[in-house]
Amino acid sequence: MIASPYAVDLARIPVREHRARVLGSETAWWEYGPEDGPLMVAVHGFRGDHHGLEPIVAKLPGYRVVIPDLPGFGASSTFADGVHDIDAYAAWLVGFAEACGATGAAATGEGWTLLGHSFGSIVTSAAVASGLSPDRLILVNPIGAPALEGPRAIMTQLAIAYYRAAAALPERAGFALLRNRGIVRIMSVTMAKTRDAELRRFIHDQHDRYFSAFDDRDAVLEAFEASVSHDVREYAPGIDLPVLLVVAEQDDVTPLPAQHRLQPLFADATLAVIPDVGHLVHYETPGEAAAHIRVFVEGERA
Repeated sequence: MIASPYAVDLARIPVREHRARVLGSETAWWEYGPEDGPLMVAVHGFRGDHHGLEPIVAKLPGYRVVIPDLPGFGASSTFADGVHDIDAYAAWLVGFAEACGATGAAATGEGWTLLGHSFGSIVTSAAVASGLSPDRLILVNPIGAPALEGPRAIMTQLAIAYYRAAAALPERAGFALLRNRGIVRIMSVTMAKTRDAELRRFIHDQHDRYFSAFDDRDAVLEAFEASVSHDVREYAPGIDLPVLLVVAEQDDVTPLPAQHRLQPLFADATLAVIPDVGHLVHYETPGEAAAHIRVFVEGERA
């Protein structure tokens, strides 16, 4: 195991593990920080789990951050019925917000923040557009352009073929393909932009450890197809609360010009650009992301 560059900061933050039955999924979730801190619910990206957002947690001492594993990934079970599409994940998030106490916090006037990274940006945006009411929404590396159009279309089609092949193979062979360490490493190397050798080793180790934490091939395929069939643009016009877009200058998944086009689709959105980083803001520049988050949540007090 490669030591985390953020381990010292994270060790200072208390953490509590929970489970809740939500929309047929036995959902595992982690609660970081003081019980009376400003509440933030954070949703991770595709094939990740709660570990991926811990570096940002490490840079937000004093906050109460709740991170679930999405159904079908990490330690959370799949949905009991139905497909793992955006509507299902959005409905699950609405239920999870109630189960973890976020909805109750809103009812008492304490308020709360919702954050989504990558695929989590689609899930959180869909949930808010359908009626979930946090005080504010933060999207880190939002998926702000369609995956099946533009320069990434060929790579997306290849990825779809890869996931469909893994689902069509016999179970053992299918799992072996999905969890192939060489393919995972290619993905990791492609997305990492840092020149810091130690940080790159940590990122690759994180992907090796957590990118294959699932036990249902069909759920992975369904979630992948959901991730490439939707983007935040669909839901932005239906979101009228304050939004912070934390975007990356070198993001290969949604290039910066597309993020600039996404911003005006919201009624009230602020764009914060982090230079010299790609789609792994949560690993490479969590301190910069946390600084933008603090200003957005706390205003001048930050």
